[in-house]
Amino acid sequence: MSDGGNNHETVRVELGARGYDILIGEGVIAAAGAEIAARLPGARAAIVTDENVAARHGAALAESLGAAGIAAATIAVSPGEKSKSFAVLEEVVDAVLAARLERGDVVVALGGGVVGDLAGFVAGIVRRGMRFVQVPTSLLAQVDSSVGGKTGINSPRGKNLVGVFQQPALVLADTGVLDTLPQREFRAGYAEVAKYGLIDRPGFFAWLEENWRDVFSGGSARRHAIAESCRAKAEMVARDEFETGDRALLNLGHTFGHALEAATGYDSARLVHGEGVAIGMALAHRFSSRLGLCSPDDARRVEAHLSAVGLPVSIADIPGALPGAERMLDYIAQDKKVARGALTFILTRGIGQSFVAKDVAASEVLSFLRTAMGEGGGR
Repeated sequence: MSDGGNNHETVRVELGARGYDILIGEGVIAAAGAEIAARLPGARAAIVTDENVAARHGAALAESLGAAGIAAATIAVSPGEKSKSFAVLEEVVDAVLAARLERGDVVVALGGGVVGDLAGFVAGIVRRGMRFVQVPTSLLAQVDSSVGGKTGINSPRGKNLVGVFQQPALVLADTGVLDTLPQREFRAGYAEVAKYGLIDRPGFFAWLEENWRDVFSGGSARRHAIAESCRAKAEMVARDEFETGDRALLNLGHTFGHALEAATGYDSARLVHGEGVAIGMALAHRFSSRLGLCSPDDARRVEAHLSAVGLPVSIADIPGALPGAERMLDYIAQDKKVARGALTFILTRGIGQSFVAKDVAASEVLSFLRTAMGEGGGR
């Protein structure tokens, strides 16, 4: 794609013959048909989306595909985390088969992380693997879930426990569509942007502390934040595609966050994924401080920034009743970051100094959770 007068940026995910581009900028959806046709000539498409996104952006994508000669069937699911289920997976698989799409055709995910995870899983299993394009419409999806090939659905036993790695052929991140996001959803996606700074880019985190209001406003600051986030993830995916090593660092905040999501029954009125990640990152830094790994000042700095943008930072910020600390530990133990029963966390030695901590003592986690949940029993 032309840089459109520097209105677009391209980030490459280097995976050899399976490498792909992430195109970032305003108006990218309008160019989707031409970009897909250039990479996947002759392909037909199934657009998997949710009802809300379809109403906002479905016509623009379908028009772009049609202008490039790509015949497309649209499959819309209910919005929300509960569509990442076996029942909805079966419905979408059947709809793709009913559209008579072949292995060489393409599943296009138009939506946020839920749609991308679901559609990518469909692409990975229908006809033993179809091609796949991500058109993420939420900030969280643009900077995290659309990149790297992790797809899946939830189980009653935990989040994202069933799925496959299915790399897309292309990611089209239209920064303009983010203007239609509710402020709560944009903030939730911003948690994943901040995460990249906290993992290993302290300079980026400092930049965000100074420029987050401009990121929320749009324009070049937003594009820069998204591109920097995508570069950070692309580098990790290229080094560790299947999460056997340091790609696990991308789970900073997620072990606590996923447990909190499960504890709320994935009720988005109470907690959305990015809010769980924000609380999880604050907890990870507080836990690291408790263990003597990082300074309490670093933990307070993380909480201060996340609070400034309007994100929750403590378990008490979640409305409604939650199970006790022991049940929360059960949710953590069920999380997929567990290896042979040992608890694995992403902890930190300071801003931008995260590391994978294996064999974390369950007793330490339980004591910390009791304190964090106001149960007493902590040190």
